[in-house]
Amino acid sequence: MRPIDALLLLMAVIWGTNYSIVKAAFREIDPQAFNAVRMSIASAIFLALIVGIRKLPPRAVEPPADGADALASIFHTPAALTRRDWLGLIGLGVVGHFLYQYFFIGGLARTSVANSSLMLAATPVVIALLAPMLGQDRVSRLHWAGAALSMLGIYIVVGHGASIERSAVIGDVMMFVAVCCWAFYTLGARQLMMRHSPVGVTGLSMAIGTLLYVPALWPSVRAVRWSAVSVSTWLAVIYSAVFALCVAYTIWYAAVRQIGSARTSVYSNVVPLVAMLTAVTFLDEPLTVSKVVGAGAVLIGVALTRVGRRRVAIPAQE
Repeated sequence: MRPIDALLLLMAVIWGTNYSIVKAAFREIDPQAFNAVRMSIASAIFLALIVGIRKLPPRAVEPPADGADALASIFHTPAALTRRDWLGLIGLGVVGHFLYQYFFIGGLARTSVANSSLMLAATPVVIALLAPMLGQDRVSRLHWAGAALSMLGIYIVVGHGASIERSAVIGDVMMFVAVCCWAFYTLGARQLMMRHSPVGVTGLSMAIGTLLYVPALWPSVRAVRWSAVSVSTWLAVIYSAVFALCVAYTIWYAAVRQIGSARTSVYSNVVPLVAMLTAVTFLDEPLTVSKVVGAGAVLIGVALTRVGRRRVAIPAQE
């Protein structure tokens, strides 16, 4: 196992456990207010790291060929940003942080941990379908079969026999929109990641998204009695900001930079397994047969999208 593989497994564990931690915090604090605070904390940490990294001695910008020096890829000194880079960062901030975070948190607040994590497990399928449009991958018939199987698995989990409550349906739809936003964010960041560090791209795009998110959701933030928030909820905010946003996001894009978006996205399949086990243990969510069968269909379908994949190399400079 290479270092980047170990980091990706760590990322999956962080994101998997984050579902239950965040869901529990929603009992005490408004979901969007929770998200606004954790994004603000994460953005501040990223910006501090970026300033510190720029003071380090210059390092090679090219990613390690074999992925052995994963930490060097994460923390290398970023190159100068061009006008086009800033436009790309603004786009990533809007899609990958403002819109994604709004739909992700809104969906998680309205549906179960199992449903939401399984919906996001379809991310590799969405990326497999979108990548050819951007010239990053070619999709075979086997990939289409895997996509269909994964969609069937999602239907088994959130369609057949699912709750007919309006809030649950809205939550599932919001999660699917979040999946699409995350896929576009992952693919859209690829060019920037070839010239800049994962910390730089993630941190700056998150800061831009936060600058849009906090004012838009300010009524939710202002309505919370922050002096009455418990210590456990504040710990959840800090955990989610530091680990789920800062650490896990950076690992994700370090991997996208080194091994590509398609191979990286496969590791998101571990997330629903960790999330469901955590929810069953700490939130007493039921683990039904349909959810197990649906999870199996999703994971098998995603595995099929990885068979015979041909990557198209993306140049570091245009």
